[in-house]
Amino acid sequence: MNFIVGLIIGVGSMLGGYAAMGGYLKVIWQPWEYVIICGMALGTFVIANPFYTIKDSGKALVEAILDKGPKARDHLDLLGVLHMLMRELRTNGRSGVEAHVDKPDESEIFKAFPRVLADHGITAFVCDYMRLIIIGNAKPHEIEALMDEELQTIHRDKTKPYHAMTQVAESLPAIGIIAAVLGVIKAMGALDQSPELLGALIGAALVGTLVGIFMSYGIVGPLASKIKVVREKQMRPYIIVKQTLLAFMAGAMPQIALEYGRKTIPSKERPSIDQVETETAPGGGGDAREAA
Repeated sequence: MNFIVGLIIGVGSMLGGYAAMGGYLKVIWQPWEYVIICGMALGTFVIANPFYTIKDSGKALVEAILDKGPKARDHLDLLGVLHMLMRELRTNGRSGVEAHVDKPDESEIFKAFPRVLADHGITAFVCDYMRLIIIGNAKPHEIEALMDEELQTIHRDKTKPYHAMTQVAESLPAIGIIAAVLGVIKAMGALDQSPELLGALIGAALVGTLVGIFMSYGIVGPLASKIKVVREKQMRPYIIVKQTLLAFMAGAMPQIALEYGRKTIPSKERPSIDQVETETAPGGGGDAREAA
C-alpha cells in the first residue's frame, strides 16, 4: 500500500508540476524511449545475476510491496515452538525431542504452529540446532560461533535482491542518457526539417534522461531500500532462535530462555511478558494448540 501511495504522490507531483508550468503532457509520452530504458535495465539485470537471484528478486519485490515481514503473531508462534521443544527436552530427554526435529512435518509440536512450519528456513534452523543440543558434545560458545557464521550466510542470500536492484537503480540514469543520445541522433537526421519538428524530436530525446533519473531515484532505488528493510525483518526470527537456545544451553529454564529471545524483537512487534506466558503456560495458548 505504501508503494502505491508513494508512487501516486511522486508521479502526480512531477506531472502536476510540469503541467502547472504550462508543459504539454503528451510530449512526455514517448513509448519507445521507455522500451529502450526498461529493456536495457532488464538486460543488464539478467546479465549481472544468476537465475536464483533473478527469481528471488521477483519474490522480494512482492514482499516489499506487500510488506511481508514477520508480525507479532509470528514471533509468538516461534516462541511457542521453542518453549515446547525445550520443555520436552527437559522432561523426556533426547528421545522425547529427536522425533520432532528429525521429521518436523510429522511433529505435533510443529503442526500446532503452522506459521512456523510453513517457513522452511526457520524450521530447518531450529531443528538443526536442537539436534546439536541433544547430541550433548558441543559447547555453547561453539554453537554460537556456528550460528553466527550461518546467520551471515543467510543474510547474504536474503539481501542479494537488494544489491541486484541497487545496481539497476545506479545504472538507470546512464541508461536514460543512452536513450536520450539515440533520440538526439534521430533528431540530427532531421536537421533539414522545420524548427517545430526538430524541437519536438529534441524534446522527445530529453525524455529519456528524465525517465532514467526518475526511475532510478523515484521507483527502483526506493524499492531496493524497501527490499532490504523487509528482508532484514525476516532475519529477526533467526536471532530469536539463537538467543533463546543459547540461554537454554547455558542453563536457563525454558520460560527464562524465552525472555532472552523476546528481548531481541523490535519494540513495535514485541509481545509482552504476559502474552508469552499466556501462550506457553500449561493450559494456555501453546497447550491448546498442541492438543488441537
